[in-house]
Amino acid sequence: MPTNLIKKVQNTVFQYNLFERGDKIVLGVSGGPDSTAMLDIFSKLRKKYSLELIIAHVNYGLRGRDSERDEKFVREMANSYGYPFLKLGFRKILKPSFRTENELRNIRYAFFEKIRSEKKFDYIAVAHNADDQVETFLARVIRGAGLLGLSAMRYKNEKIIRPLLNIPRSEILEYLKKNNLDFRVDKTNLESKYARNIIRNDLLPYLEKKFNPAIRKTIFDATVSIAEDYALISDLTEKEYKKLKDFDVKKI
Repeated sequence: MPTNLIKKVQNTVFQYNLFERGDKIVLGVSGGPDSTAMLDIFSKLRKKYSLELIIAHVNYGLRGRDSERDEKFVREMANSYGYPFLKLGFRKILKPSFRTENELRNIRYAFFEKIRSEKKFDYIAVAHNADDQVETFLARVIRGAGLLGLSAMRYKNEKIIRPLLNIPRSEILEYLKKNNLDFRVDKTNLESKYARNIIRNDLLPYLEKKFNPAIRKTIFDATVSIAEDYALISDLTEKEYKKLKDFDVKKI
């Protein structure tokens, strides 16, 4: 394979059994750096795994012309790779700017799932990376979360797969640069409007500067350990539950 990044993705696919040869996958593509890199990587793995791909894009219409440019960029990119392009767009009456980040996420995933179900595809691939995992962990710590919540996002969660989850944003940007791939920049990510943006733009840089320059890796490794602990506890609990379920009280 051409780059170490693609090898990393292949290792992740194998380790977490993200998909099988011949599977059909919906790629959620916003046009940003992460999803653009994911699309390019899948295009390079497509023949090897005999994959069928569809590009799905959501245009919330919340950023005016920038939203339209994002949609145009993703459509043209899908055409250049030769993949079908499906989009969900919002008219003025359906684009309330007061929607929360979580509401927008739910709309996006519902659209992806609708495509997957109607087209009888196997999985939905989204481009969360290692930095996203760290931000999710901190957001859940702040809100208050149990062991499951602190294990953050999973590589594979039913029909959702995250092949870039262990890859830092810096490596993704380097991949795009080496492969001369353009991408769109969502300027609202630079604004401290949403909680995640505050964590990304303010809290993490502060923690890196004042406490630990490698804080992102430290937190990411912690999410891996917590996820492993949760999986072990869940497995042991299930085994004990089955023993109790099958126990015959008459034998006492």
